[in-house]
Amino acid sequence: MSRSKAVRPSLPRSLVLSPHELAAIVYHVEGAYPEEACGLIVGAKPVRGRCVASRVVPSANVATGDARHRFEVDPALRLKLERELRESGGAVLGHYHSHPDHPAVPSAHDLDRAYEPELAWLIVSVEAGKARACAAFQIERDTKRARPIALEMAGDAKAVAKAKPPRSPRKPK
Repeated sequence: MSRSKAVRPSLPRSLVLSPHELAAIVYHVEGAYPEEACGLIVGAKPVRGRCVASRVVPSANVATGDARHRFEVDPALRLKLERELRESGGAVLGHYHSHPDHPAVPSAHDLDRAYEPELAWLIVSVEAGKARACAAFQIERDTKRARPIALEMAGDAKAVAKAKPPRSPRKPK
């Protein structure tokens, strides 16, 4: 019996964000409240499951229906970003989204829509417009279970207060 020589992506074991990237995510999710916000996390290809982010790319939430409980990253943004990353050698490491007035754990809907187990999921709980907690996960494709992964802060955590986040994208009309 032969083994497949296809390269399997490394499953995320940890996600490393800089204070600036975390500040950008917090700014975006707080600004989108009471709706869910979402975006992509980009960096170098993971090494042994360690995903080190180099930037976050906010997306408009293009989910149809109840945006307070659903999110969808803009597919046009994802395609554009994938093309850019092919040229630069980077990779989409994961995505982030918020849970307005709910905990930072994957919902049943999140688990049902987890199509890329090689990506890290960062979820931010936003209560009354303020980010309260965040957690990172890897979603197992077959079982649809969320496995917590380490969330690490790169550099000096005091820099979070000084970081100037980018403006949030708006949902297309």
